[in-house]
Amino acid sequence: MNIVQITPGAGGMYCGNCFRDNALVAALRKLGHSTLMVPLYLPMTLDEPDQASDMPIFFSGINVYLEQKSGLFRHAPDWLHRLLASRKLLKWVSRKEANTQGEEVAEITLSMLRGEEGYQARELNELIDWLKRGQQPDVVCLSNALLLGLSRALQQDLQRPVVCMLQGEDYFLDQLPSPQREAAWKALTERVVNVDLFVAPSRFFADRMGQRLGIPDGRIRVVPNGIPLDGFEPAPAPPTSPVVGYFARMSPEKGLDHLVDAFIALKKRPEWHALRLKVGGGLSSKDEGWINGLKERLQKAGCAEHAEFCPNLNREEKIEFLRSLTVLSTPALYGEAFGLYVLEALAAGVPVVQPRDAAFPELIEATTGGILYDPGDPNGLVNGLHHLLSNPDEARQYARSGREATQREYSVEQMAGNMVRVFHEATETTREKATTHSIS
Repeated sequence: MNIVQITPGAGGMYCGNCFRDNALVAALRKLGHSTLMVPLYLPMTLDEPDQASDMPIFFSGINVYLEQKSGLFRHAPDWLHRLLASRKLLKWVSRKEANTQGEEVAEITLSMLRGEEGYQARELNELIDWLKRGQQPDVVCLSNALLLGLSRALQQDLQRPVVCMLQGEDYFLDQLPSPQREAAWKALTERVVNVDLFVAPSRFFADRMGQRLGIPDGRIRVVPNGIPLDGFEPAPAPPTSPVVGYFARMSPEKGLDHLVDAFIALKKRPEWHALRLKVGGGLSSKDEGWINGLKERLQKAGCAEHAEFCPNLNREEKIEFLRSLTVLSTPALYGEAFGLYVLEALAAGVPVVQPRDAAFPELIEATTGGILYDPGDPNGLVNGLHHLLSNPDEARQYARSGREATQREYSVEQMAGNMVRVFHEATETTREKATTHSIS
């Protein structure tokens, strides 16, 4: 098949969707499918070879912003437009974190969701013209629902099916200020008709987004995320002192402060005086103050010397980080659509303790790689960590079964095969519709 994967770049920030899509494209190519990865906005920061390194970046973040702010710039000469879309310039800009917040981000989001009716219509036309000049795709896959503004023009102008992946968009949209929040959800709902199939990483998120967007029954497929397993191996021996770990974006919504509090509570128990905490994952400048507050909390509790923060690790460093843990917990506080960090921990032979919420029950049931706790119980996380730390044989069994399940069911190759089946289904459905229309 000829597949086009459209993925927004996050500049200098680590992005789970970017990791997933980049690995997926590499796996699709290994399966023999001609796959283009088309980046939007900014370059991607990845921990594996960039599958879109030789591609132009469409919807240049600079152009998108200026088109939002200036009616005059929407008619800027082509040479200026091209200059501001250069990969070299965008890479330089991406080193600096944008200051756009609140209403400004909401207005850009809303305009993008309006697609050909938004201020960035010129960018959309350029993308479609470029795709038409190349090898006609069999299917176009959008990385997430925030790109649905592209769907109508892609579907109508290319006459090809559009597949849209779903991955945590609800949290971002619900953080937008009113009235843009309501307008954005409405715009998304209106674009559902222009997508042939949606793909959710869990049944939980399929049900949630199906309900919120009014997606008709039968138009959502569940394809669990997968990870590249190369290099993931359990440590040859457990750490000399027990280590509780966290690996995800270092931010309040991922519940890192809850894990810090649980660690402090455990340290007060004599049997865990040697317990250590290791925190890894992406850290942006806007969260540095919050992280410093957590470090102060650890200092006041007398635990700072046993806590280590390891931001923005590359792939090799991430694997070694995970191998150094006894147990991992990322107690996300919102409706997590999946949680790649669970798979990564299990692939490294580390059991997990996760809240009985969102996609985690599905993932733990499928992998038997850890235990769940009731997030409504103030002591649930503490007790869950204590249980696994106190029962090393049970923890090893969870780690073993979780690793086996990850290798069997959650490799990126498995995900790629499942996505190919979705793509074939979408193309067959489109072909049948076209045949029925021509006959009638």
